[in-house]
Amino acid sequence: MNTTVGKPVHLAVYDTLADWETGHATAQLARTGHEIRTVGASTAPVRSVGGLRIQPDLALDDLRPEDSALLILPGADLWDTSDDLAPFARKARAFLDAGVPVAAICGATAGLAREGLLDDRDHTSAVSFYLAATGYAGGGRYVEADAVTDGDLITAGPTEPVAFAREILRLLGVYDGEVLDAWYRLFHDSDAAAYGVLEKAGAL
Repeated sequence: MNTTVGKPVHLAVYDTLADWETGHATAQLARTGHEIRTVGASTAPVRSVGGLRIQPDLALDDLRPEDSALLILPGADLWDTSDDLAPFARKARAFLDAGVPVAAICGATAGLAREGLLDDRDHTSAVSFYLAATGYAGGGRYVEADAVTDGDLITAGPTEPVAFAREILRLLGVYDGEVLDAWYRLFHDSDAAAYGVLEKAGAL
């Protein structure tokens, strides 16, 4: 387990963001010593689809890839109903160009598809035809899986927040091997046997 505190992980926040999609990842990262900072289009408060009011720590224009360990993009209704979130997809391009990881789930995958970031990378989403509707050129790289990591990019569909978190924890070196598998089995499958593995490893 890697509990070294380094650069913060940045969580994008915007109106209608899907509360449930990133909670496993951010909670486990925070519990293992990673600072979580929220990033909005501005520092004005936003409200999640579940009604939570969130005050961003910084504005998107002030976020630099070199100051971050990872950018997490949750789903949101706005990804499909307007172009308001396109700047977040452009920021994801800057991160990937700089070799800094990006993790996108649900509607955020469509935002990355529109930006052309999935054309040449293996990826997944809710369903293949959801991304196909964006008109992107990456349909041949779509993978039917709970979550997919290709280099510095993680993608997942809306029903897979635990798998999404698993890939983030793996990419950042928080857990690996037997411990990562046990963490996933506990939170995804409610496998009581996994608890002992995590307790022995000091991962609870």
